[in-house]
Amino acid sequence: MNHPVHASSRAIRASSVASSAMASLLPPSSILSNSSSPSSSPSSRLPLLSSASRTLRLRLNRRREFRRGQTRLGRAAALDESPVLDPPPNFQDTDSEIVTSLKFKLLSAVSGLNRGLAASEEDLRRAESAAKEIEAVGGAVDLTKDLDKLQGRWKLIYSSAFSSRTLGGSRPGPPIGRLLPITLGQVFQRIDVVSKDFDNIVELQFGTPWPLPPAEATATLAHKFELIGASKIKITFQKTTVKPTGSFSQLPPLEIPRLPDVLRSPSNTGSGEFEVTYLDSDTRITRGDRGELRVFVIS
Repeated sequence: MNHPVHASSRAIRASSVASSAMASLLPPSSILSNSSSPSSSPSSRLPLLSSASRTLRLRLNRRREFRRGQTRLGRAAALDESPVLDPPPNFQDTDSEIVTSLKFKLLSAVSGLNRGLAASEEDLRRAESAAKEIEAVGGAVDLTKDLDKLQGRWKLIYSSAFSSRTLGGSRPGPPIGRLLPITLGQVFQRIDVVSKDFDNIVELQFGTPWPLPPAEATATLAHKFELIGASKIKITFQKTTVKPTGSFSQLPPLEIPRLPDVLRSPSNTGSGEFEVTYLDSDTRITRGDRGELRVFVIS
């Protein structure tokens, strides 16, 4: 039998490409009879290959048409019975972005004011306005549910009371100036929600005559706190501990206990109250019982 060149090359290519597809479509007996027969030549297999290829193409085309029809039906049903709506906006993400922007605005308003000691009347108004904005967006604080957020060491970055130029803020305290050269360092609040400890920690530097180095110390005003409302806290003074630092760090700490009630003036109750008006994982805003605004960041 003669073997046309074009028929032979076409059969070889078709067998290599379609062998796996035909194996799933052709009966096993057909495959065995064609592969095991020694007398079968390439030209004798051409009709079988052509028929199998046509069958495979028909089946694949039918599957494609069926899938297209299913897709069209699904789209039509969706349009007729349940209109496609855009996903609702994620308001939580939007609120988070607004709060982040307002916190940045507040931090910008109080930066460079030396915790309020260098604040002018305009600075006080700007800080007050920025704080009110974030308080309005943050909503009411409920410490009965979020008390754990108070836990930690908080750094004071602004107090409107320090604009009085005294360490007592809106209360009587030693002035900062030439008469009593005291430099106020960092101020922290250390809060333990389990033991109810509430410590105000103040770093101080005292001027000394030349050639003595400046005297540095850390004063810890220990308090106990209790909730007296959903967002209101009362602190009661316990004692003051002064620990020399710097060049005098080897000196022992000095502990000053709370004066007995009979020795204190009626105005010095040893306690204070404030309200937490904004609180999240890294920022806290409080309002004192005398109207002072304080801003803290987690340390």
